[in-house]
Amino acid sequence: MTEGLALGAVGLLVAVLLVTVLAAVGIAIRRIVLEYGGGNVECGLRRGQDQRWRLGLAAYQPDELHWFSAFGVRLRPGAIFARSTLSVVARRPASSAEAASLGADVVVLECRVGGETTGGGRPATGTGPVELAMSDAALTGFLAWLEASPPGYVPGLG
Repeated sequence: MTEGLALGAVGLLVAVLLVTVLAAVGIAIRRIVLEYGGGNVECGLRRGQDQRWRLGLAAYQPDELHWFSAFGVRLRPGAIFARSTLSVVARRPASSAEAASLGADVVVLECRVGGETTGGGRPATGTGPVELAMSDAALTGFLAWLEASPPGYVPGLG
């Protein structure tokens, strides 16, 4: 009887371990797929001061910023911000409490997002205040992407 319980416990432990390993492999493969096109940085997202930080990956598109959750399974962005309506209001170093969840040497950007649609005519998933957290190197690239566009560029027309 005890031997049967021991075998059942070992089988359950092996099953839990297998599911955990498969989930980790799935998340790693998803991240590789998301990073394939380039123009991606690690980026935390918070919709308001009273919300939790969500870890993720920001992908630069010609006229949109796509944000993907780090631990999601979907290949679609969790948030889309139109480049033409995204503006940085302020920036500050992460507090010690924020650094504990976001990592060391992170800069927090307080941004304003407006507009009813993205450049592709889809409904925007981000309007109002939002905070983005990223490294100093990622911040430099983000600000360059935000400010730069070819002469005569009209969002949505490519």
